[in-house]
Amino acid sequence: MTGSHPAVVQLDGGNLVLVIIVLLIALGALGMAVMFRKEVLAAAEGTDNMKNIAHAVQEGANAYLTRQFRTLGIFAAVAFVALLALPADTLGVRVGRSFFFLVGAGFSAAIGYLGMSLAVQANLRVAAAANTVGRDPAMKIGFRTGAFVGMATVGLGLLGASVVVIAFRDEAPAVLEGFGFGAALLAMFMRVGGGIFTKAADVGADLVGKVENNIPEDDPRNAATIADNVGDNVGDCAGMAADLFESYAVTLVAALILGSQAFGDDGLVFPLLIPAIGALTAVLGIYITKPRPGENGLTTINRAFYISAAVGAVASVVASYVYLPGSFAEFDNVMGTDMSGVSGDPRLIASSAVVIGIVMAAGILALTGYFTGTEHKPVKDVAESSLTGAATVILSGLSVGFESAVYTTLVIGAAVFGAYLIGGATLTVSLFAVALAGCGLLTTVGVIVAMDTFGPVSDNAQGIAEMSGDVSEEGAQILTELDAVGNTTKAITKGIAIATAVLAATALFGSYSTSVFEALNEANPAIDEFNLADFFVFNPGVLVGVLLGAAVVFMFSGLAINAVARAAGAVVYEVRRQFRDIPGIMEGTGRPEYGKVVDIVTRDSLRELVTPGLLAVLAPIAVGFGLGVTALAGFLAGAIGTGTLMAVFLANAGGAWDNAKKLVEDGHHGGKGSDAHAATVIGDTVGDPFKDTAGPAINPLIKVMNLVSLLIASAIVSLSVGEDQNDVVRILIALVAAAIIVVAVVVSKRRGNVMNDDVPAASTTRS
Repeated sequence: MTGSHPAVVQLDGGNLVLVIIVLLIALGALGMAVMFRKEVLAAAEGTDNMKNIAHAVQEGANAYLTRQFRTLGIFAAVAFVALLALPADTLGVRVGRSFFFLVGAGFSAAIGYLGMSLAVQANLRVAAAANTVGRDPAMKIGFRTGAFVGMATVGLGLLGASVVVIAFRDEAPAVLEGFGFGAALLAMFMRVGGGIFTKAADVGADLVGKVENNIPEDDPRNAATIADNVGDNVGDCAGMAADLFESYAVTLVAALILGSQAFGDDGLVFPLLIPAIGALTAVLGIYITKPRPGENGLTTINRAFYISAAVGAVASVVASYVYLPGSFAEFDNVMGTDMSGVSGDPRLIASSAVVIGIVMAAGILALTGYFTGTEHKPVKDVAESSLTGAATVILSGLSVGFESAVYTTLVIGAAVFGAYLIGGATLTVSLFAVALAGCGLLTTVGVIVAMDTFGPVSDNAQGIAEMSGDVSEEGAQILTELDAVGNTTKAITKGIAIATAVLAATALFGSYSTSVFEALNEANPAIDEFNLADFFVFNPGVLVGVLLGAAVVFMFSGLAINAVARAAGAVVYEVRRQFRDIPGIMEGTGRPEYGKVVDIVTRDSLRELVTPGLLAVLAPIAVGFGLGVTALAGFLAGAIGTGTLMAVFLANAGGAWDNAKKLVEDGHHGGKGSDAHAATVIGDTVGDPFKDTAGPAINPLIKVMNLVSLLIASAIVSLSVGEDQNDVVRILIALVAAAIIVVAVVVSKRRGNVMNDDVPAASTTRS
């Protein structure tokens, strides 16, 4: 079986120089990030009232992330020890894999924290700029904030991967598994925890403020407003930034692992060159994001994306033809396999795969923008359905989510299969082509992350303006426009993050199969062909695995949404209590106790993130050790397929509901305070945990499960058919993993809302 033997990677002088250049580009990207940060902080901060509100948001966000990192440190320590215990070819690989697991987790945490720390300083600067100097400077500050996060993401991703390649050479693929796992695991926890925090506060604030008391979204009389703004930063900034970093890191890891198997030395270097080109084109995209007179902000951002993507595509094709040889025979000495009879031009395969990834990103940008943008028919239809009540709003939003998932999945599927067919020489080359499509998508990540962070910064800026009351009517209108643009860019980046997850998971799935066959050959050379039929889909074991993989996605989504519902219920009770018990809140003479709501959602979100995290890590262990490597292969396939559809459905349905609410608030169908407005607010509160908690968290979920499976594959085979075969130990491991999942889910389901002692559980008092 081609590709079942590890490549011998020497990383000779020329290639070593190229990797060092990539390392320098990574450092340059980090330098650009520092420069963009200074540009943002140089802007005026606004009035004292704005500063006081922003300071409260900063304190809440810092307090939450500090407590979250303490909690996640425990998981990181356990995973570090577990990785040390897993078998590896050498002690150096085992230690390196565990060490770079911590590096990957640390980078993911750093991206999240740094993005949040600048966002909470940029939001009041955007608000101040909108009020004093106009839309374009305000938009520039918001986008430069995103540019800082984007360049930091690109820089740290390339830095980690290039250092591993330089330090470990032929052992780099195994060590990179740890780096990717660390990035994905921490990002998943940050995405889930931050998503629960932000949406619990948002839903609670909307239900009591907008629906029950008919006051604006960011009215300072609502005790949940500070928590809501904190949530935008810990969820949409810190959580999403970590998520996009791990998408970048894991896609790169998958490409490097398969590249070393397909192209040997060149295959370990080429996947670094493509995102390095993307780092340079990202700078171009950031600097050309300049609005033209009267132009919608989304049009400006989209134009910059398309131009930078096109330049990246052309540069990647040139790099493919300059760097790679013209035939597979020239890989003969480094592959450990005779490639002289393999047809095809490696340069054409690589460049075409990269272009497919870039085109896919552009296609998803257009599709997501259509289904979630306020100027297009789907969102207009959802807004119009508000005239007949909340039920029809929810039904129409669900319809948009389901339909958009089909079209987006078709685009992703076409890209995956197209790349696979292009690399038709061998299975390993085909899988590497899929991974290179992911690398092509990575060329757009710098701009994509900038687009994503722009969303919560503009949202927070509008909140600060409304709470402070210090912004003119014209400034408020500018911020409303930027918020609507940011809402669409957030939805677009979620779609592209999902596509990245699918490409990375598909490539990792290929690495898993290769790892399994290597382990089978080592255990018994005669067993390889005999067991190949066990992986066919009509094998009941594989089919059961597919069902279990799909079930985990549903369970994970349910746990995340239920966690938001419970925490939001606690917020509702607390805000109601304050409206009832604190004199003068509605008159503006009493001050709400903002800190109590922040404490509630902090406590709940940190408590609730444990169960989904355990499910993601332990489910592959339970299936793999309990049912075998064939069932685990089906499990991963089921998780990838279901996860793709579910993530797109949740993200786009939520985005459509959110922008339908904004359409009504802009004066359509009765405007603010109307029955139609109340209906869209309810639709938005349903969509909040869809688009900002469960949906985005599925991206790291499927990659964490693929990486766990890749890490444990050889151990499963060893205990199943190797010299160390021990069915008792294997089944015991599976039972312990399954038992932990069951206990965690049962404990989670038994939790009620966390409320203050002086609020009766049955209370439904309205102020």
